[in-house]
Amino acid sequence: MGVQVLKVLFIVLFLFQCKSKKETKEPITVNQEHPVTAQGEATIANLTNSPDSGSAEEPDPADTNTITSREQVPILCYHQIRDWRPRDSKRAKDYIVPVASFKAQMKMLADSGYHTILPDQLYAYLTSGAKLPEKPIMLTFDDTDLDQYTVAKPEMEKYGFKGVFFVMTVSLGRPRYMSKAQIKELSEAGHVIGSHTWDHQNVKKLKGNDWITQIDKPTKQLESITGKEVKYFAYPFGLWNEAAIPELKKRGMVAAFQLSFKRSPEEPLYTIRRIIASGYWSPRTLYTNIIRSF
Repeated sequence: MGVQVLKVLFIVLFLFQCKSKKETKEPITVNQEHPVTAQGEATIANLTNSPDSGSAEEPDPADTNTITSREQVPILCYHQIRDWRPRDSKRAKDYIVPVASFKAQMKMLADSGYHTILPDQLYAYLTSGAKLPEKPIMLTFDDTDLDQYTVAKPEMEKYGFKGVFFVMTVSLGRPRYMSKAQIKELSEAGHVIGSHTWDHQNVKKLKGNDWITQIDKPTKQLESITGKEVKYFAYPFGLWNEAAIPELKKRGMVAAFQLSFKRSPEEPLYTIRRIIASGYWSPRTLYTNIIRSF
Protein backbone atom coordinates (compact mmCIF):
# COMPACT_ATOMS: atom_id res chain seq x y z
CA MET A 1 0.00 0.00 0.00
CA GLY A 2 2.80 2.42 0.87
CA VAL A 3 4.52 1.70 -2.41
CA GLN A 4 1.37 2.51 -4.38
CA VAL A 5 0.94 5.84 -2.56
CA LEU A 6 4.51 6.79 -3.42
CA LYS A 7 3.92 5.97 -7.11
CA VAL A 8 0.82 8.17 -7.20
CA LEU A 9 2.63 11.06 -5.52
CA PHE A 10 5.53 10.76 -8.02
CA ILE A 11 3.19 10.86 -11.04
CA VAL A 12 1.33 13.93 -9.67
CA LEU A 13 4.62 15.75 -9.04
CA PHE A 14 5.86 14.97 -12.60
CA LEU A 15 2.69 16.27 -14.26
CA PHE A 16 2.79 19.47 -12.19
CA GLN A 17 6.38 20.24 -13.30
CA CYS A 18 5.53 19.72 -17.04
CA LYS A 19 2.58 22.06 -16.84
CA SER A 20 4.67 24.67 -15.07
CA LYS A 21 7.30 24.63 -17.86
CA LYS A 22 4.70 25.19 -20.61
CA GLU A 23 3.16 28.15 -18.80
CA THR A 24 6.50 29.88 -18.18
CA LYS A 25 7.86 29.47 -21.78
CA GLU A 26 8.56 32.87 -23.51
CA PRO A 27 5.73 33.71 -25.94
CA ILE A 28 6.41 34.07 -29.71
CA THR A 29 6.26 37.73 -30.87
CA VAL A 30 5.03 38.62 -34.36
CA ASN A 31 6.55 41.47 -36.36
CA GLN A 32 3.48 43.38 -37.58
CA GLU A 33 5.44 45.05 -40.42
CA HIS A 34 6.75 41.72 -41.80
CA PRO A 35 4.26 39.12 -40.49
CA VAL A 36 5.27 35.49 -40.17
CA THR A 37 3.63 33.09 -42.60
CA ALA A 38 2.19 29.73 -41.71
CA GLN A 39 5.60 28.25 -42.49
CA GLY A 40 7.23 30.71 -40.10
CA GLU A 41 8.99 32.78 -42.80
CA ALA A 42 8.65 36.50 -43.45
CA THR A 43 7.02 37.27 -46.79
CA ILE A 44 9.55 38.04 -49.54
CA ALA A 45 7.46 40.83 -50.96
CA ASN A 46 7.59 42.83 -47.73
CA LEU A 47 11.32 42.33 -47.40
CA THR A 48 12.28 43.24 -50.95
CA ASN A 49 9.80 45.97 -51.95
CA SER A 50 10.90 48.52 -49.39
CA PRO A 51 12.73 51.54 -50.93
CA ASP A 52 16.50 51.45 -51.02
CA SER A 53 17.62 54.35 -48.89
CA GLY A 54 21.07 54.21 -50.45
CA SER A 55 19.98 54.64 -54.09
CA ALA A 56 21.55 57.64 -55.87
CA GLU A 57 19.38 60.33 -57.44
CA GLU A 58 19.94 61.39 -61.06
CA PRO A 59 21.80 64.70 -61.32
CA ASP A 60 19.85 67.78 -62.35
CA PRO A 61 20.26 68.88 -65.99
CA ALA A 62 22.86 71.55 -66.63
CA ASP A 63 21.76 75.17 -66.60
CA THR A 64 21.74 77.25 -69.77
CA ASN A 65 25.11 78.83 -69.06
CA THR A 66 26.71 75.41 -68.76
CA ILE A 67 25.05 74.21 -71.95
CA THR A 68 26.18 77.21 -73.97
CA SER A 69 29.70 76.92 -72.58
CA ARG A 70 30.15 73.40 -73.94
CA GLU A 71 31.97 73.10 -77.24
CA GLN A 72 29.52 72.98 -80.13
CA VAL A 73 29.26 69.76 -82.12
CA PRO A 74 29.41 70.24 -85.92
CA ILE A 75 26.03 69.58 -87.51
CA LEU A 76 25.55 69.47 -91.28
CA CYS A 77 22.24 70.00 -93.04
CA TYR A 78 21.49 68.42 -96.41
CA HIS A 79 18.45 68.75 -98.65
CA GLN A 80 18.57 67.37 -102.19
CA ILE A 81 21.37 65.06 -103.28
CA ARG A 82 21.30 64.93 -107.07
CA ASP A 83 23.13 66.30 -110.05
CA TRP A 84 22.39 69.87 -111.06
CA ARG A 85 19.90 70.55 -113.84
CA PRO A 86 19.95 73.45 -116.31
CA ARG A 87 16.93 75.06 -114.67
CA ASP A 88 18.45 75.03 -111.15
CA SER A 89 19.11 78.59 -109.98
CA LYS A 90 22.39 79.72 -108.52
CA ARG A 91 20.74 79.94 -105.10
CA ALA A 92 19.12 76.53 -105.42
CA LYS A 93 22.51 74.91 -106.04
CA ASP A 94 23.47 75.74 -102.43
CA TYR A 95 20.80 73.25 -101.38
CA ILE A 96 21.49 70.64 -104.08
CA VAL A 97 24.62 68.57 -103.58
CA PRO A 98 25.67 66.60 -106.68
CA VAL A 99 25.95 62.85 -106.10
CA ALA A 100 29.74 62.73 -106.67
CA SER A 101 30.23 65.69 -104.32
CA PHE A 102 28.19 64.02 -101.59
CA LYS A 103 30.19 60.82 -101.89
CA ALA A 104 33.43 62.78 -101.72
CA GLN A 105 32.20 64.66 -98.64
CA MET A 106 31.31 61.42 -96.82
CA LYS A 107 34.72 59.96 -97.67
CA MET A 108 36.44 63.09 -96.38
CA LEU A 109 34.56 62.88 -93.08
CA ALA A 110 35.51 59.23 -92.64
CA ASP A 111 39.13 59.79 -93.65
CA SER A 112 39.34 62.75 -91.25
CA GLY A 113 38.27 60.58 -88.33
CA TYR A 114 34.77 61.95 -87.78
CA HIS A 115 32.18 59.81 -86.01
CA THR A 116 28.46 60.49 -86.46
CA ILE A 117 26.30 60.95 -83.39
CA LEU A 118 22.52 61.08 -82.95
CA PRO A 119 20.31 63.58 -81.10
CA ASP A 120 20.03 61.56 -77.88
CA GLN A 121 23.83 61.57 -77.60
CA LEU A 122 23.98 65.30 -78.27
CA TYR A 123 21.25 65.97 -75.70
CA ALA A 124 23.05 63.92 -73.05
CA TYR A 125 26.30 65.74 -73.80
CA LEU A 126 24.73 69.19 -73.56
CA THR A 127 22.63 68.52 -70.44
CA SER A 128 24.91 66.25 -68.41
CA GLY A 129 28.34 66.35 -70.03
CA ALA A 130 28.10 62.76 -71.30
CA LYS A 131 31.13 61.66 -73.25
CA LEU A 132 31.05 61.73 -77.05
CA PRO A 133 33.24 59.84 -79.51
CA GLU A 134 36.33 61.52 -80.86
CA LYS A 135 35.56 64.16 -83.53
CA PRO A 136 31.76 63.91 -83.32
CA ILE A 137 29.56 65.19 -86.11
CA MET A 138 25.85 65.03 -86.88
CA LEU A 139 24.38 64.57 -90.35
CA THR A 140 20.84 65.88 -90.81
CA PHE A 141 18.52 65.74 -93.82
CA ASP A 142 15.48 67.99 -94.32
CA ASP A 143 12.34 67.78 -96.48
CA THR A 144 11.98 63.99 -97.12
CA ASP A 145 13.56 63.98 -100.60
CA LEU A 146 13.79 60.50 -102.11
CA ASP A 147 17.49 60.85 -102.94
CA GLN A 148 18.21 60.96 -99.22
CA TYR A 149 17.10 57.33 -99.18
CA THR A 150 18.48 56.19 -102.54
CA VAL A 151 21.82 58.04 -102.44
CA ALA A 152 22.63 59.22 -98.91
CA LYS A 153 21.61 56.10 -97.01
CA PRO A 154 23.79 53.58 -98.91
CA GLU A 155 26.74 55.99 -99.02
CA MET A 156 26.57 56.57 -95.28
CA GLU A 157 26.37 52.83 -94.68
CA LYS A 158 29.79 52.40 -96.29
CA TYR A 159 31.31 54.25 -93.34
CA GLY A 160 28.94 53.18 -90.57
CA PHE A 161 27.42 56.66 -90.45
CA LYS A 162 23.95 57.36 -89.02
CA GLY A 163 21.81 60.40 -89.70
CA VAL A 164 18.74 62.35 -88.65
CA PHE A 165 15.90 62.73 -91.14
CA PHE A 166 13.51 65.62 -90.53
CA VAL A 167 10.29 64.76 -92.32
CA MET A 168 7.49 67.01 -93.58
CA THR A 169 4.61 64.56 -93.60
CA VAL A 170 2.61 66.15 -96.43
CA SER A 171 5.22 64.80 -98.85
CA LEU A 172 5.11 61.14 -97.81
CA GLY A 173 4.43 58.87 -100.78
CA ARG A 174 4.47 61.66 -103.34
CA PRO A 175 6.70 61.47 -106.45
CA ARG A 176 10.37 62.28 -105.67
CA TYR A 177 9.74 61.93 -101.93
CA MET A 178 10.13 59.04 -99.51
CA SER A 179 7.34 56.63 -98.67
CA LYS A 180 6.15 55.59 -95.23
CA ALA A 181 7.87 52.23 -95.71
CA GLN A 182 11.18 53.92 -96.49
CA ILE A 183 10.88 56.13 -93.40
CA LYS A 184 10.23 53.04 -91.31
CA GLU A 185 13.24 51.30 -92.86
CA LEU A 186 15.49 54.26 -92.03
CA SER A 187 14.29 54.17 -88.44
CA GLU A 188 14.83 50.43 -88.12
CA ALA A 189 18.34 50.81 -89.56
CA GLY A 190 19.30 53.05 -86.62
CA HIS A 191 18.69 56.49 -88.09
CA VAL A 192 16.52 59.01 -86.24
CA ILE A 193 13.27 60.40 -87.60
CA GLY A 194 12.38 63.94 -86.54
CA SER A 195 9.61 66.39 -87.32
CA HIS A 196 9.76 69.16 -89.92
CA THR A 197 6.05 70.19 -89.76
CA TRP A 198 3.27 69.03 -92.04
CA ASP A 199 3.96 71.24 -95.07
CA HIS A 200 7.04 73.32 -94.28
CA GLN A 201 5.39 76.31 -92.63
CA ASN A 202 7.38 79.06 -90.95
CA VAL A 203 6.77 78.57 -87.21
CA LYS A 204 6.96 82.34 -86.65
CA LYS A 205 3.58 82.58 -88.39
CA LEU A 206 1.80 79.75 -86.58
CA LYS A 207 -1.02 80.45 -84.15
CA GLY A 208 -3.95 78.65 -82.55
CA ASN A 209 -4.87 75.37 -84.21
CA ASP A 210 -1.95 75.72 -86.63
CA TRP A 211 0.16 73.96 -84.01
CA ILE A 212 -2.12 70.95 -84.11
CA THR A 213 -1.87 70.76 -87.90
CA GLN A 214 1.84 71.43 -88.15
CA ILE A 215 3.20 69.64 -85.05
CA ASP A 216 0.70 67.42 -83.22
CA LYS A 217 -0.66 65.46 -86.17
CA PRO A 218 2.69 65.00 -87.97
CA THR A 219 4.29 63.81 -84.74
CA LYS A 220 1.58 61.20 -84.17
CA GLN A 221 1.85 60.05 -87.79
CA LEU A 222 5.61 59.63 -87.62
CA GLU A 223 5.35 57.78 -84.31
CA SER A 224 2.75 55.49 -85.86
CA ILE A 225 5.07 54.77 -88.79
CA THR A 226 8.23 54.16 -86.77
CA GLY A 227 6.82 52.87 -83.49
CA LYS A 228 9.21 55.25 -81.75
CA GLU A 229 8.90 58.55 -79.91
CA VAL A 230 9.47 61.67 -82.00
CA LYS A 231 11.08 64.35 -79.84
CA TYR A 232 13.37 66.36 -82.12
CA PHE A 233 12.32 69.14 -84.48
CA ALA A 234 13.92 71.14 -87.28
CA TYR A 235 12.57 74.62 -88.04
CA PRO A 236 11.52 75.08 -91.68
CA PHE A 237 13.82 77.63 -93.32
CA GLY A 238 15.82 77.50 -90.09
CA LEU A 239 13.58 80.27 -88.72
CA TRP A 240 12.33 80.43 -85.14
CA ASN A 241 11.11 82.85 -82.50
CA GLU A 242 10.72 82.84 -78.73
CA ALA A 243 6.97 82.18 -78.95
CA ALA A 244 7.49 78.88 -80.79
CA ILE A 245 9.64 77.29 -78.11
CA PRO A 246 6.94 76.84 -75.42
CA GLU A 247 4.68 75.32 -78.06
CA LEU A 248 7.34 72.77 -78.95
CA LYS A 249 7.94 71.97 -75.29
CA LYS A 250 4.23 71.38 -74.68
CA ARG A 251 4.25 68.91 -77.56
CA GLY A 252 7.10 66.81 -76.19
CA MET A 253 9.99 68.17 -78.22
CA VAL A 254 13.15 68.16 -76.11
CA ALA A 255 15.37 69.96 -78.63
CA ALA A 256 15.06 71.84 -81.91
CA PHE A 257 17.48 72.62 -84.72
CA GLN A 258 17.81 75.88 -86.65
CA LEU A 259 20.49 76.84 -89.17
CA SER A 260 23.56 78.98 -88.61
CA PHE A 261 21.97 81.86 -86.68
CA LYS A 262 23.05 82.73 -83.16
CA ARG A 263 21.73 80.48 -80.38
CA SER A 264 19.31 81.78 -77.78
CA PRO A 265 21.15 82.18 -74.44
CA GLU A 266 17.91 81.35 -72.62
CA GLU A 267 16.93 78.35 -74.80
CA PRO A 268 20.09 76.80 -76.27
CA LEU A 269 18.50 73.34 -76.59
CA TYR A 270 15.82 74.77 -78.89
CA THR A 271 18.19 76.79 -81.08
CA ILE A 272 20.88 74.23 -81.88
CA ARG A 273 22.96 75.40 -84.83
CA ARG A 274 23.54 73.65 -88.15
CA ILE A 275 25.25 74.69 -91.36
CA ILE A 276 24.02 73.85 -94.85
CA ALA A 277 26.47 71.68 -96.75
CA SER A 278 26.57 73.66 -99.98
CA GLY A 279 26.50 72.02 -103.38
CA TYR A 280 29.37 74.30 -104.33
CA TRP A 281 31.73 73.00 -101.67
CA SER A 282 34.59 70.64 -102.30
CA PRO A 283 35.50 68.24 -99.48
CA ARG A 284 38.29 70.59 -98.44
CA THR A 285 35.95 73.59 -98.35
CA LEU A 286 33.45 71.61 -96.30
CA TYR A 287 36.16 70.67 -93.83
CA THR A 288 37.27 74.29 -93.52
CA ASN A 289 33.70 75.46 -92.88
CA ILE A 290 33.18 72.80 -90.22
CA ILE A 291 36.22 74.07 -88.34
CA ARG A 292 35.33 77.75 -88.73
CA SER A 293 31.63 77.44 -87.93
CA PHE A 294 31.83 75.36 -84.78
